[in-house]
Amino acid sequence: MATYAVGDIQGCYGPLRRLLDKLSFDPQYDELWVVGDLVNRGPESLATVRYLKGLGDRCTVVLGNHDLHLLAVASGVRQSKDKDTLAELLAAPDLDELIQWLRFRPMLHHDELRQVTMVHAGIPPMWTIAKAMDQARELEQALRSPDYVYWLKKIFKRPKPRPWDDNLKLKKRVRLTAAYLTQMRFCDARCVLDLDSKGTTPNPGFAPWFSFRENPCEQIIFGHWAALMGCTGLDYIHAIDTGCVWGKRLTAINVDSWQRTDVIA
Repeated sequence: MATYAVGDIQGCYGPLRRLLDKLSFDPQYDELWVVGDLVNRGPESLATVRYLKGLGDRCTVVLGNHDLHLLAVASGVRQSKDKDTLAELLAAPDLDELIQWLRFRPMLHHDELRQVTMVHAGIPPMWTIAKAMDQARELEQALRSPDYVYWLKKIFKRPKPRPWDDNLKLKKRVRLTAAYLTQMRFCDARCVLDLDSKGTTPNPGFAPWFSFRENPCEQIIFGHWAALMGCTGLDYIHAIDTGCVWGKRLTAINVDSWQRTDVIA
């Protein structure tokens, strides 16, 4: 029995199946963790979501920014973008069922036994793992509520560059939590975000979020940041987005041995 975490799939269903074949993945015995961004930009978002949903409790998915974008487009909160490849999924006869399934996926997954945490983008420096779990649950409750369309509108209002404060109003906490968990690359020690820098060079005063986390006992798996190509320089912070949708590689990591396996897109 093995547990594998796989990087951003983004509708690249063919490479996903080739990677699972290479791993000899058997859902009867093995488990699959998915680091978010299941959909968009790749050609087969519908097949990807249907397959992962069909794995049932053998698959643990956390949501990424493209998954939240899909929820917002499907609910009329946002318009599709020119680069989106969501049309087939949005026209699917089982769209409502798939959207319902996505809405009830977690924003963060913590394995207490292994002391491993998986999140799409990252965990800000002021948060402990326990705090991140609490804030993720608050965001999950918003997305699962009958008022989820209201909360999607709040989430997609760009957060102001402010430090984290537990005394923020609920809607501001939810918005900032979504930005941390699904969009963050660079921040400062106070958790102020730089959402404009997307490569590997931040604006002055900012640094990669993981550079502030100096506890080697907390193993964190994340995606979102293809420009890193899987390298953080820290053996307890594991980047697994290796740019499959950009023609590079799709990567999986064995959560127990930390062995990496990949396929060319």
